[in-house]
Amino acid sequence: MRRPTCSIVALFFAVMVLTGGQVILAADGAGSLVTGQDQLGQLDGWEYFSEDPNTRMADVWTLTDDVVVCKGTPKGYIYTPKDYSDFVLTLQWRWPTDGAPDKPANGGVLVRMTGGHKIWPKSLEAQINAGSAGDFWGLDGYALQGPPERSTSVDHPQFGKLTNVKKLKAVEKPRGQWNQYEIVAKGGTVTLKINGQLVNTATNCDTTPGRICLTAEGNEIHFRDIRLTTRDP
Repeated sequence: MRRPTCSIVALFFAVMVLTGGQVILAADGAGSLVTGQDQLGQLDGWEYFSEDPNTRMADVWTLTDDVVVCKGTPKGYIYTPKDYSDFVLTLQWRWPTDGAPDKPANGGVLVRMTGGHKIWPKSLEAQINAGSAGDFWGLDGYALQGPPERSTSVDHPQFGKLTNVKKLKAVEKPRGQWNQYEIVAKGGTVTLKINGQLVNTATNCDTTPGRICLTAEGNEIHFRDIRLTTRDP
């Protein structure tokens, strides 16, 4: 998907572990709990939305060797049943190697998603589009601010008001290699690190608690080691 039609991404699998007021969602890694998929292909602990109401989660999202594989079509997302406002979300993602280096590949992570399910819902997107990983997008009127020289807004007839804050620098790895995302949401400020480097900061963000989503946007994408810690009540 090309902007301003915006992007949004692929899905993630995890289980919740309550410890001392914290919540940990884990897809793999030392000490994580992975319960897999049920007989209908439902990823345990996660909900699913698709632009095609006849599509099952297992038609798009599968768990293979601790890697969540998103086929990409039809478009949609997986999401947490619970809402979150302040948290630290970490995960790894990669594009498969069978795509051409210059072929568009779209995906993203949505946080503080509120309102009805649709393509695409009100939320803050941490972009994963190939070549644009690290951009922020405020979707369907989600409020955020960034430096004027890196920020633009547009009113789209289908997707509502879109606000873009471009990344500081490009640090994503080539296809086939894993990238590390760290999204920290604290009050009105949200920061994003890729592979340990700070690439974006958004301020004056909407703080209403919302769901966390991984999107399917037409391209295969892989996720693993998805973890969330939060102090939300």
